[in-house]
Amino acid sequence: MVLKKFPIALQLYSVRDFLARDFEGTLTKVAEMGYDGVEFAGLYGKSAEEILAITEKLGLKVISAHVPLADMQADAEGVFALYKSLGCEYVAVPYLPEAGRPGVGDFEGTIALVASLAQKAKDAGLTLLYHNHDFEFVKVENGNYGLDELYARVPADLLETELDTCWVNVAGVEPAAYLKKYSGRAPVVHLKDFVMPGKKPAKLYALIGIDEDEEQKEEEAFSFRPVGYGAQDVEKLLAAAEEAGSKWLVVEQDAPCMGLDSMECAAKSRAYLKSIGC
Repeated sequence: MVLKKFPIALQLYSVRDFLARDFEGTLTKVAEMGYDGVEFAGLYGKSAEEILAITEKLGLKVISAHVPLADMQADAEGVFALYKSLGCEYVAVPYLPEAGRPGVGDFEGTIALVASLAQKAKDAGLTLLYHNHDFEFVKVENGNYGLDELYARVPADLLETELDTCWVNVAGVEPAAYLKKYSGRAPVVHLKDFVMPGKKPAKLYALIGIDEDEEQKEEEAFSFRPVGYGAQDVEKLLAAAEEAGSKWLVVEQDAPCMGLDSMECAAKSRAYLKSIGC
């Protein structure tokens, strides 16, 4: 299979422990690994000017940022102006609190809020993305998955997808086929690998530091992996991304594994993608 050579970014949440200790040094190593761009999840107290000076020096494109819904709701104009100044094309909704999820919360309110923020992002010269987990794959009243209902109700010219292929897979949906379903609306794709030899853990989000009930962790049943070292059919995903017209692939690994630290995992993902021509 001849694969398209996509630009590859790193979701910096993957190496948050290193960034907190040495921001510029970590970005320097990310560039040296061969990443073309980065997606932020917090700015670590740095100004836009400081970040631009570093990323431009390193040749790293700032493509996007994950910004909590509450932050966007509190100051949409300020948030979008900040990330526009960094050169972002996109800002992504990273996570949906339980109170706003389909099936258990006020999902109608979530749809209305996302639509409003998406219009404000467009007015600021950005595109809003929605980054899914597995909990959006529950059926709502009309029989659609919650995630499909969100995309059906908020126009494509306002909201585009940032499909996290790990969580699509964990939800029991074939990720390559689902990505192709959103052809033309999937500019940024999260490549995330994992193993899940047993059943899905009851407290899955403890593994990414969101659930607080430490006793419910079940790492033996689920573990994140560097891209190419888990259950995902990466080449099939890359072919689907090409068919869908995707522009960027973003490596994300929520927690390190295999006795490696987070930077070693990021390097391993990039080396694997290079080995298959991407």
